[in-house]
Amino acid sequence: MKKVFIGIMLSLSLIGVARAQVEYQPYSYQFYQKLNADIYSTGTREHTAMKPSFIDDTLLKRSYDSLMNYGNDGKPHGLGYQKLFNEHLVDTKGQNSTFYFDLLPDVGIGRDVSGNLNTNITSIGAQFGGTVSNKFYYYFSGYYNSEVLPEYLSTYIDQTGIGPGQAAARTYSTYGYDWSYYTALLSYTPIKYLNITLGHDKTFIGDGYRSELLSDYASPYPFLKLTGTLGNVRYMAMYAYMDDPVAASNSVDNVPRKKFAVFHYLDWNVSNRISVGFFDAVISYTVDDAGHPRPFDFSYLTPITFLRPLEASNGSPDNALIGATGKYKISDHLAVYGQFALDEFQSAEFFSNDGSSRNKYGWQLGFRGSDLFGAKGLNYLAEYNTAKPYTYSERSYIENYSDNGEPLAHPWGANFREWVGLLNYSYKRFDFSGEADFGRYGLDENGLNWGKNIFELYTNTARPESSANLGALGNYTGQGLTTNMVYLEGKVAFVLNPKYNLRIELGAIYRTEDNAQFNDKTTWFTIGLRSSFRNIYNDLASFASHGQLAVPVD
Repeated sequence: MKKVFIGIMLSLSLIGVARAQVEYQPYSYQFYQKLNADIYSTGTREHTAMKPSFIDDTLLKRSYDSLMNYGNDGKPHGLGYQKLFNEHLVDTKGQNSTFYFDLLPDVGIGRDVSGNLNTNITSIGAQFGGTVSNKFYYYFSGYYNSEVLPEYLSTYIDQTGIGPGQAAARTYSTYGYDWSYYTALLSYTPIKYLNITLGHDKTFIGDGYRSELLSDYASPYPFLKLTGTLGNVRYMAMYAYMDDPVAASNSVDNVPRKKFAVFHYLDWNVSNRISVGFFDAVISYTVDDAGHPRPFDFSYLTPITFLRPLEASNGSPDNALIGATGKYKISDHLAVYGQFALDEFQSAEFFSNDGSSRNKYGWQLGFRGSDLFGAKGLNYLAEYNTAKPYTYSERSYIENYSDNGEPLAHPWGANFREWVGLLNYSYKRFDFSGEADFGRYGLDENGLNWGKNIFELYTNTARPESSANLGALGNYTGQGLTTNMVYLEGKVAFVLNPKYNLRIELGAIYRTEDNAQFNDKTTWFTIGLRSSFRNIYNDLASFASHGQLAVPVD
């Protein structure tokens, strides 16, 4: 694998001919939803389910350029004005190349009224990127974060050891943590039908706010991605290398574990209105929990295949996941979408009401659109997500569907139902956003595994197994310590510089989480100077009961 990576990097270093026409846009829901009116129009056949995206010379490119150059009136201004409001800090354009560089300040203060706690965030970041000809693109961003957080987020970090969706965290006070992480990519398009990307980042599959297949929630990971486009079909094959601290804590020698992940996704725009997609993934370990090494199965490197039959033909030693996506544009301003993820299937019990632990699946249904009530720039989304107990968990710790101690799919893990609604409105330099999230899920209690925590073994269920073939029966979504969560968030931001999303932002979060054991409440106000396009999720559910680690240790 290292030889393949080195060969690609050497090839990339030799490229350079003509000026590039491609823009790379890091994924964030807040920015991408601003393009709803174009990418979900019945007049286009954009591939919308794979993110982040490279934006080329299309109608989408014109809309993107309009957003990124808002406020630039073309009139002469001083250098300070231009750098603050209109341009990258460094921005050079040559005959065959481009380059830009930005500092990314992210500082703010806040108050958790319910917890009587002053909070703060101090993030120092930078990014640079550019092109060499119309074939080669590169991008890098790096951050150091120091944060004092409200109790529900500090509880999450204490239980998982991870700054949510970012990196392993270090503790420096009761509610204070710091961590650092980076993203990077090298992209090469040798012909218009094929893109090769080598990177350290995330990938999101789907048209919704959440993904039951592959989301951008877990920490960045190294990958090699091949993306081919032919007519109305786009196909992705991605090979990733991931950390697993959970498996390390449950191994004989506590040595950090590594695992390979292979993802395939085919997206077919059947017409201007209808799109369908097919997804599969395999998680393959290199060293098991007993410390036994295992060679990588090179049959998984086949770029065009269905992984589940390959994995089954080898005796099903790994964790395979398959799924499907769909989208239908009802009108220019309304699209309905959905997903189905199948982790394990027991045909004898799938259509019964017996609740076998061997039938593990999740699904999503939602709708999204633009210009609500005729108001240009008012975008909306409403979505339902659910996953059966024990979905994404496996027979050994290292095989679960996770990276660096966090889920690769929905951030809540499994054994949940979620209803989420989002409103976003942009007017000149102002961005307004609102979220309402209602969830019900079942936490583990009394040391028993009820199916929410994907880091537990699904063979160790709270209910006794009726047989090896059927698994444990009587399971239902929300079992265990049934917990209800309400999450409300509102933000208003004034965008100073759209090039790297520099903005003054005021936010408020109201969150409650209650069950028979505890009743937590958070009312959190923040104000700060923010930048970058990264997604940061605060709408998290607990992974475990109070006083219990989310990461199981034997």
